[in-house]
Amino acid sequence: MSLGRYAVQLGLLSLIATSVAAAEPSLPAVTVFEDPGGGATYSISLQILAAMTALTLLPAGILMMTAFTRIVVVLAILRQALGTLQTPSNQIIIGLSLFLTFFVMAPVLDQVHQSALKPYLDGELGFLDGLDRARSPVQAFMLHHTRANDLELFAGISGAGEFDSPEDVPLTILVPAFVTSELKTAFQIGFLLFVPFLVIDLVVASILMAMGMMMLSPLIISFPFKLMLFVLVDGWALVTGTLASSFQS
Repeated sequence: MSLGRYAVQLGLLSLIATSVAAAEPSLPAVTVFEDPGGGATYSISLQILAAMTALTLLPAGILMMTAFTRIVVVLAILRQALGTLQTPSNQIIIGLSLFLTFFVMAPVLDQVHQSALKPYLDGELGFLDGLDRARSPVQAFMLHHTRANDLELFAGISGAGEFDSPEDVPLTILVPAFVTSELKTAFQIGFLLFVPFLVIDLVVASILMAMGMMMLSPLIISFPFKLMLFVLVDGWALVTGTLASSFQS
């Protein structure tokens, strides 16, 4: 009897909740208001949805549309050249690369804030207009550091042909061309970093072979000499300063 009573009570509660929900007016999730000037203003819920979607793409944007790629590749090659295996760890390299990226991209982020974010928060600019203004400084940064031949390569593959001005290049072509240029630049810098440490390895290996100590690994002997050279020239300040200044040209 108790089970039947509970079932009846649950059924009545569900009916009451359904009727109350049906009586209350629903909140529109997507609402578009037309402006007198011919534009459109989107509801807050739709703007929040667009903002949350943009946040999911933020890691990809940091990786592919900023200075992060060049910095993290150079630091990884430097660790390989030093022969320190997992020191510094991946977390330290990624963290250092991230903050160096913020340092390099500070002028671009300031332009985005002044031209797009601040007017949008003040209600002087629409959502889509704000996105368009925010894209311009980032696009200018990528165009400045993208090689012309890489841009022509992806434009030719896509069949887009020639563009009237650099501002007409879509992001679908600019982003892969920018990443390709950044990878090439990072490997060039990494090669220059690798050469002095390679010379030390060759010298130590030649000395050990001349002494007949062929069973001793040259890496064990050359490792402290590479560390000493890197410390004496203040290597970390030199590398990070060079990476930051490479984006100023």
